[in-house]
Amino acid sequence: MTRSTTARAKGLVRRKREVPADFDLVAPTYDTLVSRNPGYLDHLRLSAGRLRLPDGGRGLRLLDLCCGTGLSTAALLAEYPHAEIVGLDASSGMLDLARTKADMAGAGVRFVLGDAMDPLPVLREALGLRDDEPVAFDGVLMAYGIRNMPDPDSCLAQLLTLLKPGAPICFHEYSVKGSPRAQGTWTFVAWAIIIPSGLITSRHTRIYRYLWRSVLAFDTRKEFENRLRSAGFAEVRSEPVDGWQRGIVHSFLAAAPVVR
Repeated sequence: MTRSTTARAKGLVRRKREVPADFDLVAPTYDTLVSRNPGYLDHLRLSAGRLRLPDGGRGLRLLDLCCGTGLSTAALLAEYPHAEIVGLDASSGMLDLARTKADMAGAGVRFVLGDAMDPLPVLREALGLRDDEPVAFDGVLMAYGIRNMPDPDSCLAQLLTLLKPGAPICFHEYSVKGSPRAQGTWTFVAWAIIIPSGLITSRHTRIYRYLWRSVLAFDTRKEFENRLRSAGFAEVRSEPVDGWQRGIVHSFLAAAPVVR
């Protein structure tokens, strides 16, 4: 790795720490922007469904990590209407919007402010657990979140401790590195649609320009699958979405290992 490449990588890590504040700025118009993306909501529900949890989630506790304005939480709720769902995000502005959505409030979904790099303290408090009680979820969805973590490996290690043995996890995430076609399509969409739309809807483009760069810098599909295996996850695989995001967005699936 050259000195300039190392400097860019360190700069991107520093930039990731500013992402929650940037999302605060665009929160009021975020849903309007993503609604212009064909398939966005359908793909979230597709990934949520790929957790393949039984009986509509009855008796299960699910975590929506980096839940944003609650669009991914709504996808979980649609697939598992009988589950207990907790949404966690580091952007207070995005959570304020999520809490206004009556369909989820009526279903008893809880939203908590917290850092996905260190979620245990706030989750214990939200669930009313003692310090010596484990935080054990029956499934986790993390949509467009792991790419924004300053230290993804440390985050994955934390996530493994949040899952019951054998419980599934899905990372709904971009991965275009290694595919010139996917990189080209993503760059075109980012600069022709997403960034201009951000300017029109919110007068802010900083978060959307970061989005473009962070997607290009993130792992290849195989690299992220290997990262999950190295973190200790089992049953690692990935499945595509359809439409223009095929080869760009993926459902990365895994499970906590079963202790025998």
